[in-house]
Amino acid sequence: MTDNDTFYGKTPPLKLFFLVAMPGAIGMLASSLYGLFDGIFVGQLLGQTAFAAVNLAFPFVAINFSLADLIGVGSAVPISIALGRRDEKAANNYFTCACIAIVVLGVVMGLVMWFSAPALMAAMGAEGQLAEYAVQYLRVYAACSPVCTIVFAADNYLRICGKIKTSMALNIIMSAGTLLLELLFLMAFRWGIWASALATCLSMMAVAIAAMAPFFFGKRQLKFCRPQFSAKIMGKMIGAGAPNFLSNIAARLTSIIFNAVLLAIGGEDAVTVYGVIMYVNDIVQPLLYGVCDSLQPAIGYNYGSRQPERVKKLAIYIFAAGAVISLIAAAIIFAIPLQISLLFLSSPSAALSEMSGFAMRLFSITFLTRWFGFAAQSYLTAINKSFFASVLSTANALILPMAFLGILWPLGLTGIWLNFALTAAAVAVAATAILIAQRRKLLPEKEDLTT
Repeated sequence: MTDNDTFYGKTPPLKLFFLVAMPGAIGMLASSLYGLFDGIFVGQLLGQTAFAAVNLAFPFVAINFSLADLIGVGSAVPISIALGRRDEKAANNYFTCACIAIVVLGVVMGLVMWFSAPALMAAMGAEGQLAEYAVQYLRVYAACSPVCTIVFAADNYLRICGKIKTSMALNIIMSAGTLLLELLFLMAFRWGIWASALATCLSMMAVAIAAMAPFFFGKRQLKFCRPQFSAKIMGKMIGAGAPNFLSNIAARLTSIIFNAVLLAIGGEDAVTVYGVIMYVNDIVQPLLYGVCDSLQPAIGYNYGSRQPERVKKLAIYIFAAGAVISLIAAAIIFAIPLQISLLFLSSPSAALSEMSGFAMRLFSITFLTRWFGFAAQSYLTAINKSFFASVLSTANALILPMAFLGILWPLGLTGIWLNFALTAAAVAVAATAILIAQRRKLLPEKEDLTT
């Protein structure tokens, strides 16, 4: 009996939820804190222009990370289902092919970002010091791309192998390392914005090496093998990872467009406020993602081994946990919007403070409904219903925000701040419709024990 048979197949669902989802949420929150530290230190120590530069550049960095997530999450689904069917050979081949693909993509994207950085910032409308800072920041991530990107996939593979606490510990170490290096580089050495990116990259590379080393030495359930690439294998990985990838890539494209619009109609202050909102979102979103994503291997395994009751209970826990996290977040953001904003803003003007507080309160409404669409997307991904998950993710991250951008254009900046809440509500309605339409296909057929 394998570890997955015991852990994912036999552990009572509620106990499995706490064993997997809680460390997963903590780990994902910890991993997201490097971005939070980045924003706080840059805003407080380097000033508003540097903070705005980070927010202009980071969507392009995130697009690169999303490609690694495409393969990492995309391979995790067929790996989990293959293990549920006791096909370890197929699982190991998916794992090996995915790791090679991620490293190759990291090299290619690093080169692209390095050479295109000045043109990208010019296209955004950035000039002078703002553009210079953004290019410096982007090029550090480009240089470190081949090693940094594997860290996102490693997290999935550790969870598949049942190493939930290891995953959580490494994410905490990554954030702690970033914090210490940021303090050293920015406060002690007085280096510039490029050092902020370097601090994060060095921590990510150290954790990537620590996470992947046991796989190289055959110490994990998943093992490297002679890769057998095929269009079918890559297609399955890309198809399974598409919902998460489309969500990430579309969200960053939306951020790029919003930044350009905000820079044009509201100037640097509007970009700064949008940056604050994105940082707050990047605190809540990993908690949702950590709970939902951590349970995907368990759901995929039980779906593959045809245990509908276990799958159903795990799905219920995803939705319930998502609701609790989101509603608490909405209440906190609505109650103390200015205090949250001051984490990132050093001596803001009265106008900037007023704009930030108003925008944050409108943004808090988003979390009243976002949890439902997010949980539905995650569950559909786990059971390999990637088309419907992709529809939800793309609608949430790009299609609906762009539609509401046009509809709410007469409201100016208020329309942009309202965009998040209206998009989340519309996605929740769409998710409900999909779940109702697909209700007979959401659970596996029970295994026939008489054959």
